[in-house]
Amino acid sequence: MKRHPERVVTWRGLLEDMGKGIGVASGGHDCQETRWLLEAASGMSLEKLTLSMDEAASPEAMTTLQEMLVRRDSGEPLQYVLGSWGFRSLDLRVDSRALIPRPETEVVVETALVEIGASRCGSGGHGLKVADLGTGTGAIALSIALEGRTLVEEVWASDLSGDALDLAALNLEGLREVAPEAAAKVRVVQGSWYEALPEHLAGCLAVIVANPPYVAEAQLSDLPVEVRSWEPLQALIAGPTGLESLEAVLFGAAHWLAGSGCAVVEIGADQRDAAVEIACEAGLDDVSVRSDLAGLPRVLVARVS
Repeated sequence: MKRHPERVVTWRGLLEDMGKGIGVASGGHDCQETRWLLEAASGMSLEKLTLSMDEAASPEAMTTLQEMLVRRDSGEPLQYVLGSWGFRSLDLRVDSRALIPRPETEVVVETALVEIGASRCGSGGHGLKVADLGTGTGAIALSIALEGRTLVEEVWASDLSGDALDLAALNLEGLREVAPEAAAKVRVVQGSWYEALPEHLAGCLAVIVANPPYVAEAQLSDLPVEVRSWEPLQALIAGPTGLESLEAVLFGAAHWLAGSGCAVVEIGADQRDAAVEIACEAGLDDVSVRSDLAGLPRVLVARVS
């Protein structure tokens, strides 16, 4: 009997099969998503993978891809399956220890950087100290350290979760490899909000920035299944009203901010009026709310006199 050679599976063939939902996948996958998964499984850059589409895929990569597809089809977020995700100019390690960095939070960073650039808290505009409360992956703190490195002297990144801080520390090491001078500005500390900060920072911070939990307990069921089933609830749910963490950040701000310093805080799209009221009750001035890329109220900015 004549033997037929085994079929050679190319990267292009894998990509086509994934799009059709062949094999492990229970259904077709988004074209961009399949390319990201294939890139991660192959260990090649997207550019190199594109040039290698008609080459045979390695058995190891095929096994890795199969495992990734099983995880994705179980509902696990794409970002966790990939293990990394882009945020502004960073490539961050991401997993279930912390929230997935989102575009809305990139607007928070942009707002904080504008405030840092305009700050009069440092000597001649330099040597500024910044705190990122509830740092999670470290996305905000590391972005500020990198993009504001000519102005910022120290960026304090705090979180109550030791697991989240371990993840932030991994991302800090990643930053150290590409921008050691920026990474050297970051201090990672554990504790609840301001409790993590050393007292000598009181009255010295130019900017306090935070993306705190802002979902009310009763709103949990309104979140997408992919979010509430996989991302850490302690980083999502603030309490009965959804304003508890925002209150903790704003009511502590005046003690820690330098004169003319400001707090930059991400809020829920339906929390603008409540957030402004809390900021005023906390003794902060010049309160405003900026919109995100979708035009929704997202970033509260409040100052001390």
